[in-house]
Amino acid sequence: MKAFFHHFTFEFKLGIRNKQLLLMNYLFPLGFYLMMGLIMAEINPLFRDDIIPAMVIFAILAATLLGIPEPLVNAREKGIFRSYKINGIPATSIISIPALTTILHLLIVAALITLSAPLLFNAPLPVNWVNFCIILTVMAFACAGLSVLIGVVSPNARMTILWSQLVFVPSMILGGLMLPYKMLPDLAGKSAQLLPATLAMNALNSFAMGKSASFSPGWSILILLVSGILAFGLAIYLFSWDSRNSTRRGHPLLALLVLLPYIIGIALHN
Repeated sequence: MKAFFHHFTFEFKLGIRNKQLLLMNYLFPLGFYLMMGLIMAEINPLFRDDIIPAMVIFAILAATLLGIPEPLVNAREKGIFRSYKINGIPATSIISIPALTTILHLLIVAALITLSAPLLFNAPLPVNWVNFCIILTVMAFACAGLSVLIGVVSPNARMTILWSQLVFVPSMILGGLMLPYKMLPDLAGKSAQLLPATLAMNALNSFAMGKSASFSPGWSILILLVSGILAFGLAIYLFSWDSRNSTRRGHPLLALLVLLPYIIGIALHN
């Protein structure tokens, strides 16, 4: 436990000292939030109603998908994981600690956005704070799990960018952050339900912001939670200590099983 705490403290401080992690954890999401608040709120005044949930979800996507996978791959390629193994650090710690520290940074960013948006952009506060905090934590958990899974199965740092962008870019377009889910065509709407951002926005609208849901908000939370657990489990199972070790306990394509809860959710919504 003492070693875990020291590792956790080191990773948390690294998230502030490392320029790349500082950018993804704080500067990028907060800068984008200020830009969208200044521009979108003037172009579309209705955006003020969504700025808090949308920008907090954006912060989660940026910090996890764009911040977690690449350092994991780089550490594996540089042989850092081998030294961890020699010193008795388990794979579960290597996978869980970056996720936990990123979630902690996200809680700080979420607080900054939530408390400043009413003052800067006249945005409405959540009507149910407990549900707001629970849903954001579940969303962060699901995205952190997906991010460590990407880092585990990607053969190099370039591939982490590809896999992360396959989730990040559609989330910005279809996830309900910029465009309401109800405005999407039927096929695009069903495809959007494969994205954690869509489910999180749906649950936040219903349970936290006092608005109507587009589909079952309860199922949205459950799917995010199950997918996060599945993603962490798959990441541990598929974890490799050394990039030069060609043997794995399972094929990297097993990572696609993380989509199963979302596919089941789409089938149930029909």
